[in-house]
Amino acid sequence: MAKAENLSSVSIFLVVGLCDSEEPQFLLFLVFLGIYLITVVGNIVILSVISSDQRLHTPMYFFLANLSIIDIIFSSTTVPKLLFILFTAQKAISLSSCVTQLSFFQFFVVAECYLLAVMAYDRFVAICFPLNYTLIMSREVRFRMVLGCWACGLVNSVVQAISISCLDFCGPNTVDHFFCDVTPLFKLSCSDTRLGEAVFLTVVVLAGMGPLTFILVTYGRIIAAVTKISTRNGRIKTFSTCASHFTVVALYYGSGIFSYIWPSSTYAMNKDVKVVAVLYTIMTPMLNPIIYSLRNREVKRALKKMLGRTALCTILQHFYY
Repeated sequence: MAKAENLSSVSIFLVVGLCDSEEPQFLLFLVFLGIYLITVVGNIVILSVISSDQRLHTPMYFFLANLSIIDIIFSSTTVPKLLFILFTAQKAISLSSCVTQLSFFQFFVVAECYLLAVMAYDRFVAICFPLNYTLIMSREVRFRMVLGCWACGLVNSVVQAISISCLDFCGPNTVDHFFCDVTPLFKLSCSDTRLGEAVFLTVVVLAGMGPLTFILVTYGRIIAAVTKISTRNGRIKTFSTCASHFTVVALYYGSGIFSYIWPSSTYAMNKDVKVVAVLYTIMTPMLNPIIYSLRNREVKRALKKMLGRTALCTILQHFYY
């Protein structure tokens, strides 16, 4: 009986953060605070631009708006806790809070994987079937696609939360990461984690490599279609509509694969994994709105229009008041 009670004796974890320092890291705090603010503001601006301009009420920008929503919540899952650790050097987190953070993270990391695949399909239809684009990517179809992305994220979140909640933790309690994730917690458990690891590996294959394979195949067909365009300017103009999405996919999957396909035996001890995790959990959500706004003429045009309207309203308010 005493042995059974002792198995789950750990109820508080210590999240290491980005380094092992026991002192507040004010410089890093300011850096990541700036990144987080840019992420939130940038994605809110993208949402505002898309909602305010009727010309952007198309399937492509509908998916982009959902990507912005996911990125805001995705970064908010990990960054605030990291900022707290950097500012106060207090690293304690309860088991329930750890599982909650893990659940939200697994929700949105998978939802974004599938959404990027959906966005690749949208570009494929637009380039390869331009005359039927509106019919194929109807309002009902795109709503179902996005709902499917969110549903897949939710299923993964529930599965991973149950998997971790069924484990026993009897020490040590140091999570060698800057947030609670599945693999570091597996390494801390004193239970048999083979089933949980098998489930997690299945998720990585289905929810990670599956969408990536679909994206690569889709872009292969897009490139084949683009090469058939007779003029060079036509090829460049057509493929430029995919450039922003392809850049986002490269950033997200390039860093994500390194983190999750890394050998599990070295995961919690390897500093490089934490550095790379910063790229896809913190940097990519910040870069997404920048990439889409800088490389997209329609977004830049709508942004200028919105800013001009805002400036005009400000001038009129000063004039009347």
